[in-house]
Amino acid sequence: MRGKTFIISGPSGVGKSTVLQALMQRRDLYFSVSATTRTPRPGEVDGVHYHFVDTAAFQEMIDADALLEYAQYVGNYYGTPKRYVDEAMDAGRDVILDIEVQGAHQVCGKRPETVRIFIAPPSWAELERRLASRGTDSPEKIAQRLQRAREEVACAADYDYFVINDCVETAAAELDAIICAEHCRPADRMALLQND
Repeated sequence: MRGKTFIISGPSGVGKSTVLQALMQRRDLYFSVSATTRTPRPGEVDGVHYHFVDTAAFQEMIDADALLEYAQYVGNYYGTPKRYVDEAMDAGRDVILDIEVQGAHQVCGKRPETVRIFIAPPSWAELERRLASRGTDSPEKIAQRLQRAREEVACAADYDYFVINDCVETAAAELDAIICAEHCRPADRMALLQND
């Protein structure tokens, strides 16, 4: 049976990476690796953290419609190559795309069957606390991130599921249950019977 694609979106500081790590300990999933034109940072490995390409190669992917979604951010391109997603799905693996709301909109425009899951904080005060506890942003930057978070949460009504990350294990269990439920849809289960 072909795998499914699941988009995970949520504001900066909500804990998506931590929840996804916990989810991937429960379930064998393919985590989609984005392509980018930015220079690798120390310790980053091509094909693990990103597929590092030059601008000409990225433009070729755009021209060939080889990306599910892409965006330009701070002078660099970032995008999701179709090839790796399709290879994983054809092998029967479910794919996780950790992308923001604009990218999710692009993917669903091309593949409306994609399941969209939004991860939200338990409260705005908790999100502010998490952002501040990182110790990497100024108060002004935190305020900008909180404003952006409010804009992103306003788009959550377009998603199929809404998970609140109050507890990492609970959020991971909810994601696991969503993936399980999506595989219990009649069309998927009936196809299994027809293959016998």
